[in-house]
Order: sequence, then C-alpha cells, then structure tokens
Amino acid sequence: MTVTLTVLRQASPDDAPYRQTILFETDDMQMTVASMLQKINADPACTDTEGRAVTPIRWECSCLQKKCGACAMRINGRPRLACDALLSEFRRGRILLEPLRKFPVVADLTVDRSILMQNLMRMQIWFAEDAEPDEAVRGLTYDASRCLQCGCCLEVCPNFCADGKFYGMAGLLPAARLLTALPESQKEAMQQAYRKHLYEGCGKSLACHDICPAGIPVDRLLVNANAAAVWKRRPRRRREKPDE
Repeated sequence: MTVTLTVLRQASPDDAPYRQTILFETDDMQMTVASMLQKINADPACTDTEGRAVTPIRWECSCLQKKCGACAMRINGRPRLACDALLSEFRRGRILLEPLRKFPVVADLTVDRSILMQNLMRMQIWFAEDAEPDEAVRGLTYDASRCLQCGCCLEVCPNFCADGKFYGMAGLLPAARLLTALPESQKEAMQQAYRKHLYEGCGKSLACHDICPAGIPVDRLLVNANAAAVWKRRPRRRREKPDE
C-alpha cells in the first residue's frame, strides 16, 4: 500500500509553516503512524513528491504504548496519539499530520506543553502531608489517575487557551484526585482554586469526553468534582454492577 503522508512542517517558531508530502510504501497495515514516522526519519534517502530531501521530522515520543501521551498530534484534523493510530484506519491512504494548535509550536509536530505543569503548580496539586483517599470513591480516584496530560482534551475544548485562567480537563482530573483525599485543613484552598480555574470556565460542552485517548469518563468525574469543590457534598460512590 502507498500512504500519501502530508506533514505540516515548521523549522522554528519564527519560520512560516509549510506542507510536505511523502509517499510511503508498506505492506504492514498494522503499523502505527508513530512507526511510520520513525521509518521515514531513519531513511536518509527519503524524498518528497517534489523530489526534495526530507529532513528528519520533529515530533515527540517516549513509550510508544499509549502510556505517556508524548506523541499527541492532529491526525486528519483529530487530536490523538500517533502510537495509537493504525495505518489500516485510513482506507484512502491519505494522512495529514499537524501539531496541536492550542500550544506554541517548537518545530514541526513538536509543541510546548509546559503550560500544563505550570497550571498544576499554580493550583498546588500536591499533598503537603500524608493523606488517604476516600474509599467510597476509589474507582473515581483511579480513573482520574489515568490522565496522560497529553493535551488532546484541551485541543477540542472551546474554552481553553494556553494563556487563559481556565485550565481545562487536564487540570480538573488531578484536582479531582486530591479533592477525595485532602484533609480538611487543605481542602478549602483547593476548592477555591478549583472554582476559579475549572468550574467557572467550563461550559460543559464535554467535547473532551470522546477525545480522551485513555477513555477516562470525564463526565462522571466532572459531576463528582463539582459536588466536592463547589457544592461541598460527598462525591457519589460508583454503582457496581451486580454479579450475574
């Protein structure tokens, strides 16, 4: 199969972006977009459709197992992980790769997502003393812990911008974990930060729900976090299905 790969490239933040198209030949349709990028970058003789040499494409990766979120990018207009996108999904053999748009571009498909950590630090997402999570919402705490901080949810969020005060679902999930375990002496500060940076800016569009690579039930976590931080009610226990 011939894959027609188009990459939106940009040498540096100050350079103008441009598109480069590459014809990639493969018999392995179970190959991922991440593996395809690795093979292209490993081929010094690779050229594009205009005969120009293809310099190594800048992109981020780490585990390549859908565990770290580093390889997040826009694939045919949809934010997702390159290591989780199989070539077999693209029946027409046409793939467009672009960097996430909500973050500053560093080069090619690499963006600066440091604002995610900065936002967590501003909210003081950490424990100042030993704490135990509420056993009644242990399932919710586990779901929140699966957040990859990849930024895909923020890419589709109509209310998030990198320099805004609304931190989006990438900030809400870590906060939701703490709200179930913080002692009362620390909970008020977290509740105030939650209301300012999460509750007040969320339009409840839930565009993040279907885009999450980890499949986190963000709607249920949002409801319970709002209950704990805004209405100051005990989060609801997840109902377990009866044994059959």
